[in-house]
Amino acid sequence: MNIPTIPALDTTAMQHAQDWQNSRVKPQGALGELENLSIRLAGMTGHSTWFPGRRAVLVFAGDHGITAHPVSTVPQSITAYMVNQFLAGKAAVNVLARQMHTRVTVVDAGVNGDFKLRPTPLENNHEQRMRQPAFVPRKIARGTADFSQSTAMTAEQAQQALQIGMDVVTDEIRQGLDVLVVGEMGIGNTTSASAIIAAITGHAPSEVTGRGTGLDDEHLQQKVALIEQALKYHHPANRDTLMKVGGFEIGAMAGAMLYAASQHIPVILDGLICTAAASIAHQYNPDVQHFLIAGHRSAEPGHDAALDYLGLKPLLDLHMRLGEGTGALLALPIIEAAMRTLNEMGTLDVG
Repeated sequence: MNIPTIPALDTTAMQHAQDWQNSRVKPQGALGELENLSIRLAGMTGHSTWFPGRRAVLVFAGDHGITAHPVSTVPQSITAYMVNQFLAGKAAVNVLARQMHTRVTVVDAGVNGDFKLRPTPLENNHEQRMRQPAFVPRKIARGTADFSQSTAMTAEQAQQALQIGMDVVTDEIRQGLDVLVVGEMGIGNTTSASAIIAAITGHAPSEVTGRGTGLDDEHLQQKVALIEQALKYHHPANRDTLMKVGGFEIGAMAGAMLYAASQHIPVILDGLICTAAASIAHQYNPDVQHFLIAGHRSAEPGHDAALDYLGLKPLLDLHMRLGEGTGALLALPIIEAAMRTLNEMGTLDVG
């Protein structure tokens, strides 16, 4: 498959935004990181007047074979249960999406369960999509394999996962898209994400593996040991990491990020799993990092390692670890504020 070419940041738009910031009715630099964010957004989009009006959150779901081991306090069936909650508009991501005026799309990339829903037309208008999320059934398989025993997926399945993300973003762009929020659901995916981050950053699994759904000390040690075993067995290398220890939803998120970046669309990252997916995307095209915004810092220990690897600073730190795209959605008002202050403040004229 062809990995999208990602453009460079538009330095002319960035300089224009910088000049505007320096001329607003405030001391230069007084808005701190808000000013830097507006300049970055101008560079991503090519427009210093860009505004995050048309918003979408994509929630990719998939199950993980590593749950054959006690790496989670809840059963794998919760993945399918939560997908139904998303589609019913009852989960945290739905509540926050409505508040942030963001449409929702739920993608089954590999859930070990069946859904009696027809695909929801993406053509439904923005208001309808906030109340009734679109559903995209693109199941690759009923979860990945147990990556402590074999590769998580085949090379072909890894390519399928990336393509799912690219295809879904292509469809969202047809409906009108200014900014993309990425989220996920998958029991066991903190184990996969921690393995990815350890493999890519070089950190020891014990440094980047957290309690996920609330593991006790004994089961946390087992989780770390499984990741250590897998990394010794697989030796994941560039572009093999997804296949060896990844997840279908993680690959789909990576594909979504790559394609959005290729189309000058800013991508707001959520927590640990989403940022692990961004690290996978970075393996395929390092330029993707210029279009990524870290919405928040997760309470999971591996998140800091992944953010450092990507050179990103989170906008929020609320000790969240839910996933679904919730922390990323909460960053939308800050992104809007960055562009409003750039474009709506008056010009300083003391002459």
